[in-house]
Amino acid sequence: MSLLDILTKDVIAVPLKVQNKNEAIRELIDLLYSNGQITDKDEVYDAIMTREDKGSTGLEKGIAVPHAKTAAATKLTAAIGISPEGIEFGSLDGSPSKLIFLVLAPPASSGAHIALLSEIARLSQYQSLCEELVEAESAEKVLSILQGEE
Repeated sequence: MSLLDILTKDVIAVPLKVQNKNEAIRELIDLLYSNGQITDKDEVYDAIMTREDKGSTGLEKGIAVPHAKTAAATKLTAAIGISPEGIEFGSLDGSPSKLIFLVLAPPASSGAHIALLSEIARLSQYQSLCEELVEAESAEKVLSILQGEE
């Protein structure tokens, strides 16, 4: 299952309304909850933060991928938040994160979870694609870019 299989415009925040890591994670969780993708916001937040405590999911080049397995996710799901100014995420290279991919999976779906994280890691290698996503002004534009229609 690919990122495009599970994303809809309703789970893409362009731009994120908040300016810090914890609030960004909460904003993306709220999107997933309001769209029926998760059953318990607090359980998801706790699972994400437990994972963050093990090491930041802020990668390099302005990308962060907070993720967790939780029973509050009935299926593999994801949300994207875009912050053109960037949010301090404790990234490996010290740069603020502008693209935040929040990924959740039920406890028994390790393979699909890892495959989706790998796909996001591959996407992050394309700097021009990432720049286009950061400059997108709508959720529809983000989906269009990811679909290769740009």
